[in-house]
Amino acid sequence: MAQDSWPSPAHNARGVTDTEYEKIAARFSDDGVYGSPSDAAVVAAGAGLAVNIRADVYASVRGHAWTSGTSTVSLPVGSNTAGQTRTDRVVLRLDRSTWTVRAAVKPGTPGGSAPTLAQQTGDTGTYEIPLARVTVLNGASAVSVAREELYVGSRVRSCTSSSRNPSPARGEMCFETDTGIVRVWTGTAWKIVYEDSGTIVVDAAVSGWSATSGSVLQKHNGVVYMRLGNFNRTGANLAAGTESRLPVLIPAAYRHPNRDHSVMAYTTGVEISRLVIYSNGDRAGQVWLLNHPQINKGQNVIPQSGLSWVVG
Repeated sequence: MAQDSWPSPAHNARGVTDTEYEKIAARFSDDGVYGSPSDAAVVAAGAGLAVNIRADVYASVRGHAWTSGTSTVSLPVGSNTAGQTRTDRVVLRLDRSTWTVRAAVKPGTPGGSAPTLAQQTGDTGTYEIPLARVTVLNGASAVSVAREELYVGSRVRSCTSSSRNPSPARGEMCFETDTGIVRVWTGTAWKIVYEDSGTIVVDAAVSGWSATSGSVLQKHNGVVYMRLGNFNRTGANLAAGTESRLPVLIPAAYRHPNRDHSVMAYTTGVEISRLVIYSNGDRAGQVWLLNHPQINKGQNVIPQSGLSWVVG
């Protein structure tokens, strides 16, 4: 078969068959109901052995639009006298023999699990997506319904950190090309789904100290992970308890907004000291040695590893 494309004047005088339409339309929209789980349930128990589909629901199945219409749709559920509980499914079904989408109750097997969805993708057959599960007890005169709607998703939009969609839909995602951050709109705020700053060296020049190994941090998905370096006293002997700044400065974007972080450390002679990593208040982003024994010139301070904090 030669190459082809449609719609096109060169293809069947722009005529497109149902099969050809599905080939291009199946990815126009995800399969599912238009809306979100915060909406009212699409399917509810009806009177007796029946389920009701609420009015004014819209959905897409393999690119084919469907609506429940302007009034409630009632679907019968088969009786159960098999002696065991049966689980049915309410589905939206594309039937390629008629090229229509309809809601239907798909019976399960008594004593078994819910029936498997038919999702044939060829030129014939059916394709189903779930709306609800229906529990039918043995001898029941009524049913219970559990929600199972599949909702249409939002696509990931490319943008920059200053040009996100000003009117996003709940669940919408964006990828910021200038920051590499992926965000999702919760309905009230953009939340980070993925980010990775890479390794950032945060050494700083401070009188009286040198770093024998560097201090580094990495921000991943809103959490800062930090490894403080090892510090050597190069200045005069430091009296016990005298506060002293260490050679580290954390950039503003990686500081906790309002909580300081205490860190234990060993000093030469296997003594214990306490450091504080300051947030955005006083001494913003600085690291200070607060509680310690006397530290003489040439001795070392070795902080604990595995520090982390949330920055949003």
